[in-house]
Amino acid sequence: MTGPPAATAAVRVAVRRCLADLPGDAPVAAAVSGGTDSLALAAALAFLRPGAAALVVDHGLQAGSADVATRAAEQCRSLGLTAQVLPAGEAGGKGGGEGVDGGGEAGGGPEAQARAARYAALDAAADAHGLAAVLLGHTLDDQAETVLLGLARGSGARSLAGMPPRRGRYRRPLLGLDRATVGKACRQAGLAAWEDPHNADPAYARVRVRTLLLPALEQQLGPGIAGNLARTARQQREDADALDAMTPLTDDVAQLAALPAALRARALKRWAEVQCGTAVTAAHVEALRALVEHWRGQGPVALPGGVLVSREAGRLTCPG
Repeated sequence: MTGPPAATAAVRVAVRRCLADLPGDAPVAAAVSGGTDSLALAAALAFLRPGAAALVVDHGLQAGSADVATRAAEQCRSLGLTAQVLPAGEAGGKGGGEGVDGGGEAGGGPEAQARAARYAALDAAADAHGLAAVLLGHTLDDQAETVLLGLARGSGARSLAGMPPRRGRYRRPLLGLDRATVGKACRQAGLAAWEDPHNADPAYARVRVRTLLLPALEQQLGPGIAGNLARTARQQREDADALDAMTPLTDDVAQLAALPAALRARALKRWAEVQCGTAVTAAHVEALRALVEHWRGQGPVALPGGVLVSREAGRLTCPG
């Protein structure tokens, strides 16, 4: 008796390994946009855990988005999943990736707002249904794109670590598989994927990386660039995790000054993000380092959200 085609088998194995630590009756779901990657993920989950859930996010930002979401939910139900369409509310922009497929942890503007709305909708549904895990369809190619975007932004090792395989309830089982393999699995399942027109819009940096930069790197440096970038991300993540574990959360200038430079930068970034409740950039961290390393009585450093950081009596403070 022959088994499934190679691509289908690869996706199923990846999902099985991702869920191996959970009991067979643990409630899990796939986040689905209707695109190739998330539909292939849904098909694998349906095979491994019949009756599991599919959460279909509809941002309502494009004409016909409700129809796209409805078709995606219907296909998930045809696979044997329960499916729920989640309105993501006002996301403030068009997105810039294939819904819950085209990934990225970094970025700002409309893309970040759309991503925030997407995760808010998924979080609410996961809480309501008591889900142990929500699976996301990001692939090895998505990871490579994320690493290049982080490198271009000068965002440091944590950004170069790319998307984590797990973060809280969210899991990315397909990070080790390239987009071509996942696409084959989708077609082998007989599913009709939706092609987001924004995935071909060069206005988005990720699209330019996907369609211009990565192909140019492959042409000039040889094949395997995406896999090498994904491997770099894994190595950087291990290093970053180790350094983060050694990093204190402190506002004491003397304690910060005594740290090695790598830990000092991490400590300042971590502390600053606690103060303002959002991510800070490398430029913010450099300005905070100046308060510690090159103190000349300079004025406060402005962080996102209107937070001002000053140095007073040997400590970093946020008055008011």
